[in-house]
Amino acid sequence: MKPADRIELFRRLAELDPHPETELEYRTPFELLVAVILSAQATDVGVNRATRRLFPVANTPRALLDLGEDGLRQHIATLGLFNAKARNLIATCRLLLERHGGEVPHDRAALEALPGVGRKTANVVLNVAFGEPTIAVDTHIFRVANRTGLARGRTVEEVERKLLRSVPAAYRMNAHHWLILHGRYVCKARKPACPHCAIADLCAFPDKTPSG
Repeated sequence: MKPADRIELFRRLAELDPHPETELEYRTPFELLVAVILSAQATDVGVNRATRRLFPVANTPRALLDLGEDGLRQHIATLGLFNAKARNLIATCRLLLERHGGEVPHDRAALEALPGVGRKTANVVLNVAFGEPTIAVDTHIFRVANRTGLARGRTVEEVERKLLRSVPAAYRMNAHHWLILHGRYVCKARKPACPHCAIADLCAFPDKTPSG
């Protein structure tokens, strides 16, 4: 995709949604971290449903640790991989208390050292909680970046590197949200809504769905 087209793509997405936000519900960096860990192989709607039950009971590392793995499982049993997520969250709470005074670290290496936290989760926390212009490549962003020609790559790491190089600086802070929301609601996996897409004329996808 040409540089001028990249600028126009994000200009249009920004015009449609000037202040994009994550659809995960949270109030603190710790709540965001928990929600993102829970979101693996789960929808934001499902995660929000679980955290609405969990956070009034335990929304700090100490409270979650006191709740225990069995108690935590009861609150997140509706989510996929809930056993592994409960185990990782309890271990993460322990490390946050032992190493970081109960605070979520504003540091990529420290975040990725927490159980259940990979590069994508760390990027979300750094971007949403701490205002860093990172881009967390999930399945939606991977699809949109490859389909449109914005940043083609065979792995999420390759797509992330290309996006960080190619997304215009003025749009980098919110690019993560715009691309996720576009992939979730317009550029869907099975049947993209190309006739209703604001950036269809800029997109290199050869199999656009016809109108009608």
